[in-house]
Amino acid sequence: MSPDGMRLFGVEDGSFKAFPKPRSEETLLCGVETEGDRIVCVRLARIHVDGLDATEKLLCMLTGVETEAVILGGITFGGFNIVNPMRIYEETGVPVIVYSGVKPDNESMLSALRKHFADWRVRWEIIERLGPVYSVEPFGGEPPVYFEVIGGVRDWAEDVLRASAVVSRIPEPVRVAGLIARGLSRVF
Repeated sequence: MSPDGMRLFGVEDGSFKAFPKPRSEETLLCGVETEGDRIVCVRLARIHVDGLDATEKLLCMLTGVETEAVILGGITFGGFNIVNPMRIYEETGVPVIVYSGVKPDNESMLSALRKHFADWRVRWEIIERLGPVYSVEPFGGEPPVYFEVIGGVRDWAEDVLRASAVVSRIPEPVRVAGLIARGLSRVF
């Protein structure tokens, strides 16, 4: 599968202070729509660090976007602000790939949620429902990347991740969204 013509929407967050006190700090959530290696649009939203508003904000960002897949740069944004990929898929009909450059450590995630959040069960339920973690090597000889897929099948998601790994193992829309979000979070 060539990245030419594929329309993808990558999502990543900006810089933030972990476990802020009071818990009112915000960071940027950035979505970048690409077609092949061309940026079609950039969408920004503010999310609360360690909040639970990332799913709603992402749904608003996706309004009017025509894409073949949403690629999340992980399941958590702005600390432990968890995006619900099942809800994104259910409400948009667009398959969601949850991408990670390292193998997810769900035991550590559960431990941190229990330690820091009274509503840890709500957050954990989203993670628990993700399904199996797969891996793929976007480039020969490079370390694998890991992913879960909602609304699509493993082979399709592997093809998307390989095709979108333009300059690195990171899917290009996610890489660009991360650069924009981190750069702008210093000025917002």
